Formats: sequence, C-alpha cells, structure tokens
Amino acid sequence: MTTASLTMDRPYPDSLLDAGVQDVIGKPLNRIDGPLKVSGRATYAAEYDIPDLAYGYLVRATVGAGKVASIDIDAVRSMPGVIDVITDYDTFLRNAQQGGEKEAPTQGVEAVAYFGEIIAIVVAESYEVARDAANRLPVTYDRAAGRFDFATYRHEAEKPGEDGPTPAHSDIGNLEEALEAATYTVDATYVTPSQNSAAMEPHASLAVWKDGALTLYGAYQMPASDKLQLADALGLEPDKVRIIAAYVGGGFGSKLGIAPESVAAAVAAKRIGRPVKAVMARTQVFDATVRRSNTEQRLRLAADADGKLTGVGHETLTSNLPGEEFFEPAGMATHFMYSGENRRITHDIVRMDWLVSGSMRAPGEAVGMLALEGAMDELAERMNLDPIDLRLRNDPEQDPEKHLPYSSRQLSRCLTHGAEKFGWSARKAPASDRRGDWWHGIGVAAAARSNMLTQSAARVSIDGQGRATVDTDMTDIGTGTYTILAQIVGELLGLPIEDVTVNLGDTNAPPGAGSGGSWGASSSGTSVYLACEALRAKVAEAMGTTADAMTMKDGRVIAGNRSVPLAELVGAGIEALGECQPGEQEEQFTQASYGAHFVEVKVDAVTGEVRVVRMLGVFAAGRILNEKTARSQCLGGMTFGIGTALHEELIHDTRTGKLVNRDLAEYHVPVNADVPQLEVEFLEERDIHANPLHAKGIGELGISGAGAAIASAIYNAVGIRVRDFPITLDKLIDHLPPV
Repeated sequence: MTTASLTMDRPYPDSLLDAGVQDVIGKPLNRIDGPLKVSGRATYAAEYDIPDLAYGYLVRATVGAGKVASIDIDAVRSMPGVIDVITDYDTFLRNAQQGGEKEAPTQGVEAVAYFGEIIAIVVAESYEVARDAANRLPVTYDRAAGRFDFATYRHEAEKPGEDGPTPAHSDIGNLEEALEAATYTVDATYVTPSQNSAAMEPHASLAVWKDGALTLYGAYQMPASDKLQLADALGLEPDKVRIIAAYVGGGFGSKLGIAPESVAAAVAAKRIGRPVKAVMARTQVFDATVRRSNTEQRLRLAADADGKLTGVGHETLTSNLPGEEFFEPAGMATHFMYSGENRRITHDIVRMDWLVSGSMRAPGEAVGMLALEGAMDELAERMNLDPIDLRLRNDPEQDPEKHLPYSSRQLSRCLTHGAEKFGWSARKAPASDRRGDWWHGIGVAAAARSNMLTQSAARVSIDGQGRATVDTDMTDIGTGTYTILAQIVGELLGLPIEDVTVNLGDTNAPPGAGSGGSWGASSSGTSVYLACEALRAKVAEAMGTTADAMTMKDGRVIAGNRSVPLAELVGAGIEALGECQPGEQEEQFTQASYGAHFVEVKVDAVTGEVRVVRMLGVFAAGRILNEKTARSQCLGGMTFGIGTALHEELIHDTRTGKLVNRDLAEYHVPVNADVPQLEVEFLEERDIHANPLHAKGIGELGISGAGAAIASAIYNAVGIRVRDFPITLDKLIDHLPPV
C-alpha cells in the first residue's frame, strides 16, 4: 500500500480541490448519516446488541472530601437479578482525562476528591435492578474538610506547573507604565460560572473481553488517544484495546478523554466474565465527567487619544482539582486579537474539591472573549467611539506578540460587512429605544478561534467496481464528518457521493485526529486528500498519462481523446494511506478563524427579562467544505453563545461541592423559545498556510464572542453593564431605567 505523508512545512498554494470537476466540494449536501439517525438505524455506544449482556450502574460518593470507609456489598448482592457489586479502588478513575493525552487520568477512588466521584459499579441482569441496588447500597465514609467555596480560596491561586494550549503566564513590555500614561483606560473584572457540555447522548461504555483483549463500544470523540488512555489505565498493551465509536451524540469536549464509566465497565466485564454496559445517568454525567472551569478575569486596557491600544492586560483565575494541570485558557485569543505593545496575560489555578475542569467547546475563547470583547465595548464607551471603529483601529497587521504574519485574517471585513448587512448605523444611544413594554438594543463583538492541524491518518481504497472507501478512526459527533470526507473523495476521485463509503470511529482503522479543537475536518480531510492524491497518481499511471493531464468525473477517467471507466483502471482494487502532521507553517504564521457577531435584544421594562430578537454571524474560516454543515456548526455555536450569556450556570454547594443543578431540568440551556431565526454568512477565503484543503476550523468559532455581543446589546438597550454571567433578570431588575 502506498503511503503519502505531509508535514506542513511550506505553504500549499495549489489545491487539487480547485481543479476538481465533480462539483461537490463546498456544496450544501445533506448529511450522509442523517437518514440513519432520524430512522434510529445509527448505532450509538449504548445500543449495540451484544449476547449475554449485563448492565452496570455506577455508584457515586455522597461526600465532598474524605475516604470510603466501607461498602456493604452483601446488603444488595442477594437482591434478585444482582450479579455483583464491584470495586477496584486502585484502578477505577478518579476523574475523566483531558483530550489528546496518552496516559490514564488520575486513578484511585478510595480517597474521595469531590462529590459524585465514581467509587463502585453494581452489575445486574437488567438496568432497573442495577439502578435499584446501587441506590440501596450502604456506603460509609470518613469525612474530611474540603475546599468548596471558591471565594474563600481565590487568594491562594497558584501558577500552573506547565503551559496549556496557551502560555500560563506571558509578560511583554510594561503594562503598568502603559496604563499610567494612557489617555483612556479600562479596569474591569468579569466572572463566569462553571458550565457543563450537556451533550444529548450521555457517556456510555459497553465492554467486551475476548482472549485477553478488550473491545469497548464508547461515546468518545478521540478514539486514537482514548485507546492509549484506556490501555494505560488497565495495564494493557495498546494492541489489546479496541474502541468503537461509530456515532457520538454530541460531546462539546466532554468526551475528548475517557471518563470513569469506561474503566468501571471494563473491570466489571472482566470480573464477571460477561459483557457489561455502563451508561451514566444524566446526573452522573454532570457529577463525574468534566466541567468548564469558572473564571474570574481582570481586563485592563490602555489607549491613547486616537483610540490605539498601548496596553492589554488579561489576568484569569480558574479552578481545578489538586494535581490537575489543565487551566481554562481564557486569554488565548487575547494574545493575537488586538494591537498593543505592552501586554500581560496570565492564568492561575485555585485548587478546589470540585469535579475536574477540562475542555468545553472553544476552551479559552468561549468565556475569555466575553471579557475581552466586553472590555473593548467599555473602552469605546469611555472614548465616545463606535465599538466597531475601535476594533478596526486596533486590527494589527501582524501578531502583536510573536511579530509573525497572519496566515489569513479578515476580521475587519467581517465587522464592516456584518455592520452593513445588520443595519448597525441605526443603533441608538443606550436606553433610548423604548417600544411599548420593551427596551431594544443592538450589540457587536468580534470572534476568533485558533486554527490547528493535528496528526491524522486515513486509508482510501478503490474497489473493482470503481467505488471508494475511507477508513479512519476519526469520529462524527454531529459535525458532518461522514459527509465532508465523502465530498473530498468525490471531488478528488471524480465520484458521485453515493459511490463513496466512509467508515469512522474504529481504532482498528488508521488513527485520525479526532473531533476536538476545531481541527477535525481539516486534519482528517488532509489525510484523506493525501491518500486520494496518491491514488490519482496510480490511476494516471494505469491510464498512461500524468495526474495533471487527466480529469476524473462521474466514475470515469478522461485524458486526451480517451474516456475510461475508473473500474477498468484499478483492476481488483487499489489503496493508499494518507498521513499528515503540523510543521513549520504553524511556527511561521499565526493561524486563526475570525468573525463578527451582531445581536438585537429586547429587555422587559418591568421584569428585566431578556429576549434575543435577531442575530447575525459573519465568518471567515478558509474554504468552506460543506456550506450546510458549516452553517449548522455556526448556528450551534451561536446558540451556545445565547446560553453562555443568559442561561448556563453550574452551581456548587459551598458546604460540600455538590452540584446543585445537575440535570437538564435545572441546568438551563437555550430552548426553541430562546433562539430566534439566526443568520450566518461566510466570506470567501482560502488559507494556503493551513493545509492543502485551504480550510480552517469552524466548529468553535460560532460561540467565540457570541455571548459578548448579547451583553453589548443588553447594555445598549437598558444602559446596564453586567460583568457577572449569565445575565439573569435579577442582575438587571433593580437597575432598569424608570418606567
């Protein structure tokens, strides 16, 4: 099998996608997996029909800190239908793992690190019996004092032991001097709460052992690295572990790494000698997977008389369990977003006895840009300057910290184009647009999300009938991967979409990038692109020509005056492996996708109730591979932004750390009534420094800045600046303009 490898060390100005004539790339094609999902034929982790299956129900700790003193297994083992109660204090996972890690997450559950930690699993002949027995299981604890109130311990924040996706601490120039010399300054603190990803599908694992090897049907976003985590946790060689995640019902970061139910199911299945399925109850998903950390962000901006930034300060407090080094990278976009030669961007961790914090959709930008964009609005207000004008004046020509060029950047165009389309010029002064019982206002915020290429591999084959198949353990978490990869193959090999089969989510296939960080489509798509490029060379050789001199369309190969069916040229079949990894282009250019959000809200003049009236997102993210699935990603991100601004808040009991609102009844996410008709528009763009597709990440761009635009619109409507999210009516009602 031919292998085509690429390290992205040089720009890729000429893309084969521009030379294709099948005309499927970029088109708003329907999802290949759509009919399977709406008809119930797409098999999710908990739905595999495995013979002799037993059902596991997880047991949670009901104290916030301490140690498990005893578990009275005999009290429930004799219940009809109960098979066993299984504990393994050393092997069970204390918490979920972060995405992309190759080692097991922290193990050991005899010591209770947070309320809801998984300490045992009850296995029974039915789910209902297992649940009943788990709820009756007597557990005693040696309680200990814990750190449950963030406000009490915030002054003990510590610098992370290692950098994350952005440096933990960065200091350039002299921010204090810049603030002292500035004509205009802002010094404001923004607060965001813990949040839950709230994916529709709960975490689930179905474990099957055979001949000392484990197959786990799981709800996971990154099977290639999750396999390594699971193997490490169980003391197995990686080739003894297989993960299958053909369909994942949403993840938003919560399924990047393995979670406690995976190891519990595997240990239980080995112990009883039968397959075991463990599906987290919704409250367990909230209690024991990952949360987005709460943040306290101090934004300081310094500007001269012309509105040019001279200083940018973004100092963040986050929280996590002792020993965990992940921090919410709230200042990630601040590094490259706006000009200013004096800069301080820091992140410090407050150690709490709460469940682990980790990546949630757009880690960093989703909450960091609430603060950054809010502060930019405050600065514009102090200068009596249009908020868009301030952003345009501070759109840098190169990265203000690294002094590198941008691979592509259309932020200003997103702002100006969006302003014209939305009708920004009709914006009125704060608290001046009263219509009946409602105050109206419009707001704006910029959007940015870092772009990354991640190591990925895919195999593409053409069989004797001229049909193509893609094999990679890349996943589709509702983002459209099945369809996008089929479109790339269809365009490059000249095949109708119905002649392309895409197999995903099985670690027996080449290791893909996984779904996370908005790198999925471009990274897995690049590996597919490379495999197809190699296949085109083989087909050209069989045709007696060069790849550049032939055209592939509708299953035929055309060169000169010959037109030959593809099936005739491939014989019994051909295949190629494509592999890609990041290279010097990421070091030589700052890469990101950009956008602008425009929002109109109305605020009830008496109650302070906020309603989003309309919302427009204008985005530039390189080549759009499928206009429909890309638009859906942005719609989802903008909806997420509504939730971030107005609804979402995990509440920790300050006595125990227990999550008070740990289900979808009390953890509020936007519903249909909260979401107006959203508009999305893409600007034409190609990024030759990103990958051969010229595409950039889009999945998390839509949420970045969206909530800040809503906060901006609320200020414009009623003249109230709320810096403590979510913006619930209790934070407005006492400060509303006179009726």
